[in-house]
Amino acid sequence: EVPSWTTATKKSLCLMWQKVKVQLMLSMSFLVAVFWYCRRLYKFLAQLLKRWSNYLRRKLIRNLSVLTEVDLLGYSAREWKGETKQAKLMREAYEDLFWNYHIKYLRQVRRDNYCVLRAVLFQLFSQGIPFPSWMKERDILKLPEKLLYSQGCNWIQQYSFGPERYTGPNAFGKLRKCMETLKTNWTEISTTKDHEERGNMCNTLFSDETKEHKMYEAIKFIMLYEVVEAYEQIKNREEPIPNLFSRLLARDSSSDPLSFMMNHLNSIGDSVCLDQVELLLLGYLLEVKIRVYRLHRFNTEEFQVNYPDEYRREWNEISLLTEDDHYYHIPLF
Repeated sequence: EVPSWTTATKKSLCLMWQKVKVQLMLSMSFLVAVFWYCRRLYKFLAQLLKRWSNYLRRKLIRNLSVLTEVDLLGYSAREWKGETKQAKLMREAYEDLFWNYHIKYLRQVRRDNYCVLRAVLFQLFSQGIPFPSWMKERDILKLPEKLLYSQGCNWIQQYSFGPERYTGPNAFGKLRKCMETLKTNWTEISTTKDHEERGNMCNTLFSDETKEHKMYEAIKFIMLYEVVEAYEQIKNREEPIPNLFSRLLARDSSSDPLSFMMNHLNSIGDSVCLDQVELLLLGYLLEVKIRVYRLHRFNTEEFQVNYPDEYRREWNEISLLTEDDHYYHIPLF
């Protein structure tokens, strides 16, 4: 009876194992299938997230007109490869900036004909530099109205808005909107004390092409307004004016405010950038010392130039870097 009981037990255990074995095999197969499916799903989601992230990064970089900082010497090595005379000169100039001027990084600025205005305004805003003293005393929103009605400059209807090439009777209203955009954004950013928050506001603003262009056109108009004021002082033989106005009005192409607008200002943003004399005017009206490192003038007295050359000690300072006096970047110390 004992062997028969043992045999029966063994048979029962074998039958139970066969059933459990089948269940275990089915369970293991199911778990393996689930693991394989989850792994494939994870890879798919990771690839999807990576593609989406790259898309957003490309979109942000494409829209952001002032890029994030990059290593100065790394940028030089990428942009100026080869052994040509110009490439060697540029690499030497960048190395001189790195070692002797302590410039370690730069921010690339979109290369269009608003480039220098963009580089200057971005630094004004990112550093929280307030309105110049004369703008605090006057309402810049009233400048178009003053020029048109008080001083009788009906010719500002021929004002052209950069690449839009816009002229006509609506120029006054459009100029007013440009001045509002500049004043609103400048006020909001300059009163923001937190540096990181101010930087985020700048990145947002300089990703909006429409607002950007309005601010640049406002600066152009303020330049025109300053030239009109100086021209009237010369005609009326009033108090002496800064030398930069004499230099600007001495040009055959800008001997009066109308010719200055038609031959110079109207083309800025469309087909040309600011030239050297206009940089003097820009620094003067914004009350900032614009220090420009001109790399193509390396090893000459014109390598480092200040605009304007006559500035006050209390003025804030911003810096630009250019390889050709046409496109500008922002150096970071």
